[in-house]
Amino acid sequence: PLNLKDNSAYFDLPELVAAGVDSLKVEGRIKGANYVHTVIDSWRKQIDTFVQTGNLIEDDSSLYKVFNRNFTNKFLQGDMTKNMFTDNPRDHSFDHANEKSNAISVVQIYDAQQELAAEKNDIDTLVKKKIEFLDISKRELRFEFGGQLNQPLTVTLTINDKHDNTLAEQSALQPLRFEVQSQMPMQTADISVVDIAAIDKRFKTFSNANFEIKNMDYSNLGNNLSIPFKELARIKKQVAFLLNEGKDVLAPVEQPKLVNHPKADNKTTLSILISDIKDVHLCDLTGGDVYFKLPESFRTDNDKYINVFLEHPQLIPWFPAVLIGKDFEEAVRLLEVVKPKLIISNNTGVAFKAVQMGIDWIAGPLLNTTNSYALLTLQEDLNAKGAFISNEINKPQMRNIKRPNNFKMMYSIYHPILMMTSRQCFFQQTVGCKKTRIDASCMLSCKKETTVTNVKGISFAIDKQKGGYPSIYNHEQFLNMDIVSDFADKFDEFMIDLTDIGSGDKEKLDKAVLLAHFQDLINGQTQAVEHLNSLVKVQTRQQYVEGLNS
Repeated sequence: PLNLKDNSAYFDLPELVAAGVDSLKVEGRIKGANYVHTVIDSWRKQIDTFVQTGNLIEDDSSLYKVFNRNFTNKFLQGDMTKNMFTDNPRDHSFDHANEKSNAISVVQIYDAQQELAAEKNDIDTLVKKKIEFLDISKRELRFEFGGQLNQPLTVTLTINDKHDNTLAEQSALQPLRFEVQSQMPMQTADISVVDIAAIDKRFKTFSNANFEIKNMDYSNLGNNLSIPFKELARIKKQVAFLLNEGKDVLAPVEQPKLVNHPKADNKTTLSILISDIKDVHLCDLTGGDVYFKLPESFRTDNDKYINVFLEHPQLIPWFPAVLIGKDFEEAVRLLEVVKPKLIISNNTGVAFKAVQMGIDWIAGPLLNTTNSYALLTLQEDLNAKGAFISNEINKPQMRNIKRPNNFKMMYSIYHPILMMTSRQCFFQQTVGCKKTRIDASCMLSCKKETTVTNVKGISFAIDKQKGGYPSIYNHEQFLNMDIVSDFADKFDEFMIDLTDIGSGDKEKLDKAVLLAHFQDLINGQTQAVEHLNSLVKVQTRQQYVEGLNS
């Protein structure tokens, strides 16, 4: 599957087919039905034509008749220029209509706009005609439950279509009516009674996405009577069959219950992440693991980072999420030469290569692992030895996570909050970089940082490291000290990010002092919380409170 945000990307359809792509998701948030219809119809025609003839349809005029900000496939081609930014987020279709008609005078512009408005209206009419009989409103359900001593329990259900029809149409629409009976008569109850509460508990679940229960009538149901609850379940199943248009309802898949295995030992350690060789001295201040963060891009055949690990074997390689082409090959070469015992990888391709070489790996935080089954998949299918748990889940959600056997669980308690990473240059629009386009040298040699402030006075750090992509970071630092006391028994390791990446022009904190206070926090010294709060003044742990919506 491939997620495409640029509707003109079908110009690269041959490459997508050659790459083995078998499904596409075309995004269009908060768009109308005419937009959805036109874009998907254009894709469908392009795909069908290419499969049948090997050629593409050159006419893309239909896309210019619905909302658009103009089209480009330069992003796919790697041609990164400042023109890729859209200064005006409004609909470009009106401008294109003027350009197409060479409209200059007021009269010409008026005629072009009128023609476009008529074409837009034709699309609206076509879409409305195609969907006029589609209905997503819920159908109304009415239940009548009846039964006396030595008589079967009878369930009568009435289904009404809920439409805004005329009185004549409403009179012509006859409600559907079904009756289901128990296969045995009702008897005097000795222990369990089939009463209103018992029936309501089982049948109220029919109020769902498709139906709305308007009434449940129990007036003809006798008192103190019973049938086996197994029979009541059979009746419910038959009702479900009728409501599902005569098709058996598939039972929900029951997930196997997972065992929560204990930690290998009772220790909880503190690890740190660095990205500058100048910070290697921090290794002498901690007994925990020290990870060295690698960039997204490497200079081909450059042994700079290989030598870092050969000269400092205590450092554990930390691989980024995005590694493409030659950069991926250089990352694999680093594994082949260094042969580390363990790596942290946010890239499953690197992890796969590591496993082939007999190198242990731990899933990094950018893989955003949120549940127990994901942990089990990482262990059983990808041979991971551990994983960082997502910072997006809250305390109750964290409590439900179960550890696989002999598997490490880790959590980053202090790090900058990455908001967006892009191959486009953010500095052309902020500090005014003079280069008109991004080239290979930008990726490897450019190192810039700045801060932008929005109208609300909130500042965001824009960061570009050598070998890294331009990134925007939140003004708040993620700091979650509560989890240390809440789940010390669940986690093998808590990590702090001591890189300078994402700090913008904010004052750099003393890393040795930070490390000491975090170590005190792990060791249970209560004054550490006060010290860290005084140092990290702009902080948040909001996701630990809010969590992910189910």
